[in-house]
Amino acid sequence: MVLLFKSRIKWIVLVVLMLSTGSLIVHLSITKFSATNLIQYTAVPALSFDLPTASPGSKRVIPARNKKLWGPVKALESLQPYANPRTIYPVPSEKSNGYIYAKVYGGFSNIRSSICDLVTISRLLNATLVIPEIQDSLRSKGISSKFKSFSYLYDEDQFIASLKNDVRIVKTLPENLKAARKRNEFPVFKPKSSATPSFYIKEILPKLKKSKVVGLILADGGCMQVVTLLAFSCSVLPPSMGEFQRLRCRVAFHALQFRQELQVLGRRIVDRLQGLDQPYIAYHPGLMRDTLAHHGCAELFQASCSSKLPCHLDVHTELIQYRRAQLIKRGVVTDKLSVDSHIRRDNGSCPLMPEEVGLLLRAMGYRANTIIYMAGSETFGGQRLLIPLRAMFANLVDYTSFCSKQELIDLLGPEPLLPPNPFKLPPGKSDEQLKEEWKRAGPRPRPLPPPPERPIYQHEKEGWYGWITETDTEPDPSPADLRMQAHRLLWDALDYIVSLEADVFFPGFNNDGSGWPDFSSLIMGQRLYEKASSRTFRPDRKTIQESFKSIRDDMYHPKFNWTISIREHLNKSFGEDGFAWQSLKSKPASFLSHPFPECSCRMPPSAAAAEVPTILKKDEDECPKWMMQNNNQDGSSEAVAGEGAASNEDTELEYENETKEAQDDSDASSKSSLTLAINQDDEWDPND
Repeated sequence: MVLLFKSRIKWIVLVVLMLSTGSLIVHLSITKFSATNLIQYTAVPALSFDLPTASPGSKRVIPARNKKLWGPVKALESLQPYANPRTIYPVPSEKSNGYIYAKVYGGFSNIRSSICDLVTISRLLNATLVIPEIQDSLRSKGISSKFKSFSYLYDEDQFIASLKNDVRIVKTLPENLKAARKRNEFPVFKPKSSATPSFYIKEILPKLKKSKVVGLILADGGCMQVVTLLAFSCSVLPPSMGEFQRLRCRVAFHALQFRQELQVLGRRIVDRLQGLDQPYIAYHPGLMRDTLAHHGCAELFQASCSSKLPCHLDVHTELIQYRRAQLIKRGVVTDKLSVDSHIRRDNGSCPLMPEEVGLLLRAMGYRANTIIYMAGSETFGGQRLLIPLRAMFANLVDYTSFCSKQELIDLLGPEPLLPPNPFKLPPGKSDEQLKEEWKRAGPRPRPLPPPPERPIYQHEKEGWYGWITETDTEPDPSPADLRMQAHRLLWDALDYIVSLEADVFFPGFNNDGSGWPDFSSLIMGQRLYEKASSRTFRPDRKTIQESFKSIRDDMYHPKFNWTISIREHLNKSFGEDGFAWQSLKSKPASFLSHPFPECSCRMPPSAAAAEVPTILKKDEDECPKWMMQNNNQDGSSEAVAGEGAASNEDTELEYENETKEAQDDSDASSKSSLTLAINQDDEWDPND
């Protein structure tokens, strides 16, 4: 009886094991077949520092590519860069009204725009311009003495030589005037970006003629606009000052050349990217603390934010709000401190989040292995904000992916060591003291203290994370902070070079309406100037957000009609519609973002070419004959170089097949989840 009972138990156990095994096999099979449509994300095979580079004089072999994703914009091919004077334009006279010296504050975009306006003002006042001083490189005492002020970014000799027919430029004041400047004997002005030409003629020119030297302090990213009938500032000067507009273009696109070391390294990064034999997209997020604070976009960084759940403040939000309070105190922002960030986002006032940009690029048809170059030295929110974009496009790279540490050190030059870090662990506090501090903190989102068993990391008591958890006032920048600000100018310069050469450029934020120049707008303007047919997105963020609003709760599984509408909008942004939209919206705020038609001319269309769009027939000039002859010669060589593009029909067929597959996936409405494995360091920096 006992043996029979034991044998029955064995059979039961055996049956259970067999059923479990069968169930496991079935589940694995279901998982295998249901995951066949999941995209496999693979990184670039080799991102080492010995990537193949193009040898000097060799032509780049361009593989066949999808014209709908990477091809030039046919409607804009007739536009050519032409910033030469069109009317009588005498060279500057030897007898000037005096000297103008300037101190330029701000980031990369502010500096570039301010210098363009500064040269224009010098021409307007018939003044001799002293090479302007870039304050971020002068305030940082720890940067290399090999470079100083203007030469930290730009080539001084090239700047002077390129503008010799426009403005008289000297490197320093004469010796007899330097001492007087140190004694502050010369008048100094702080013009706003909205200062008009009449302001300089009526207010500054008399002082210049009297004292022979005038100083300008530029901090708003520009210093000359005009006032329209509606009392709004506009960067477009009246038709009578058309030559001054073209002078701006000559300064921005010809005279302001980066110093030799920057150009060499930037070109090397481009060669290494192109050496991968596939096109790449340059993307600038535009997520900067000042921008977010100005437009009231503080609440978009909360993990708990959605259309159904309220937002809860965190450290990043408080950092933005602190800066917004500073802007309100200075009078830069006239709005209230707390605003609804979701309303601002829906109005198109906030940058597109990296996750949204990834979805837009996938809707356009860009594959998961597309190379996306991340431009911009500052991305507020850190690497955690890029996780969704990296999940969709694993080949997300930046300048550090194609540069060795030694190359970057050589670019910086010999820098003295900074003082040792004075960080010390704070003294211990009793439970009563901690409770009392917590009560006094009020509604501020103080981070919870670390568990008793975990040590206090250095980043928790220094830097922005330290001051915002301990005090109400942001401390003055440390020597390391000042050095980092100067370094950011160089990283932005490298990104500028790479973005200009990109096959596609996507701006996360441009034309913000604040009057400040931004990186993306400058890139878009120079790409339009140098090669108008280059594929540059000009999205309308308000339209984009209206589309996202309909799928906000299920962004990763949109219906096929949503994909079609987004693709239609982005395709229009390349051509005549986007061109006209940017002319109306972006150009009044920053002329360099859309230097048409003042700095362009139109080639007559060939017999085989399509009719020139209406927008290109308005107010523009025809190119001179010598440009047409050069263009014909270049066209013959391009025809030889483009022989390998005959197989584009296959790639276009793939594009259509991907569209059909997307429609099938949408109809099936099957959903899958993607789990990302993140290796967390022992000490996790919240700024990463």
